[in-house]
Order: sequence, then C-alpha cells, then structure tokens
Amino acid sequence: MSHTTEWKTRVYLFEEDGTTKVRVELDTGSNRLTGHGTARCNPTDKDVPEIGDELAAARALEDLAHQLKRIAHRDIVGSGAPPQADSLKPYGGWMDGAAVR
Repeated sequence: MSHTTEWKTRVYLFEEDGTTKVRVELDTGSNRLTGHGTARCNPTDKDVPEIGDELAAARALEDLAHQLKRIAHRDIVGSGAPPQADSLKPYGGWMDGAAVR
C-alpha cells in the first residue's frame, strides 16, 4: 500500500531573561497537536541563546512525539490489536541498553 501525505509544522521560539520557551504546532490533517518546551540558563553559565533554542525546541519536539505515540497507541488498540504495556516507554536513543564507558 502506497501512502503520501504532508504534515504542516510551525516552531515558535520566545526568549527573555535567560529563559527560552518553544511551542511546536503540528497539523496532520486529522489532528492538531501542540508541544511545549522550556530551557533556562544557569546563572553561572554564559548566556548563549542558541543553546536555549536547541534545548527548548528539543523538549517541545519530545513533548509532541509523546503525544503522537499516545495517539498511535490508541489507534492501534482501536484497530483490534492487543495493548502493549511498554509501548509508551520513552525512547532511549541509539545507546539504549548499550554499555557506557
């Protein structure tokens, strides 16, 4: 089965007094979701705005990813598949389970 679609995403960044807030809006055509993320500069660290942007955006995207997983999980169960308890476990990245040196 071939399938092509386009999802529209907008990323909004707001920075003030060492705090960066990001809002990510996703429109899939059937769902509209909003992810939020915040990063605060430690008062002892040098204020580098792009680091706050990156961290806050990553956190907003993680929030959005979690919402998408919940929707997918609900849809999987709705299609008749048995629920899986660990399907909403946070993704650990490519090092998940690997020995760290």
